[in-house]
Amino acid sequence: MHYNFIAIEGNIGAGKTSLATKISQDYNAHLILEQFEENSFLPKFYKEPEKYAFPLEMSFMAARYQQLKDQLLSMDLFKTFTISDYFIVKSLIFARKNLPQDEFKLYATFFNIIYQQLPKPDLLVYLYVDTERLQSNIKMRGRPYEQNIQDDYLNKIQDGYLEFIKQQKDLRILILDTNKLDFVNHPEDYKKITEALHGEYNLGLHRIIF
Repeated sequence: MHYNFIAIEGNIGAGKTSLATKISQDYNAHLILEQFEENSFLPKFYKEPEKYAFPLEMSFMAARYQQLKDQLLSMDLFKTFTISDYFIVKSLIFARKNLPQDEFKLYATFFNIIYQQLPKPDLLVYLYVDTERLQSNIKMRGRPYEQNIQDDYLNKIQDGYLEFIKQQKDLRILILDTNKLDFVNHPEDYKKITEALHGEYNLGLHRIIF
């Protein structure tokens, strides 16, 4: 890989962690995985979203910032690059969809302060997966607090990501439609993705829909 830092992004259940982990193993990369299971507000949010949205989003932003700051700014001489299964921009994307306007305005003020302090990824990979398959993946991994996530919520988050992508002019973004790919169980599908990563660098394209 010709990158220093790759961030994998996507909706809930898109396969971010699986892909980031596999690439890190095959290319000797430093792996950063989001510690979302440590957030005590998450199960509460799914039960009472209006009550817990703001503390959830604030706690996520703080945890993500601290983890990325600690790990991105420290060098690992034995790894070739860093790959993460998220980037800090997801905090803003989720908050915009989950918070009322006045709370989001306050949230965005804090976000813009910390965003400037973190290195940006050389490549942001977005895994595009339709809602039906997302629901299937969510059911398969079996996290109890996720089992009642509605299609409308997944659609809302997907729209948030696509809105963000359309606005970016100086961030290298690779969009991969993985609806018909099983990169975990089929090596040929995984190879298509790694070839797309190499191709994105060599061709210097801003976006690819795969």
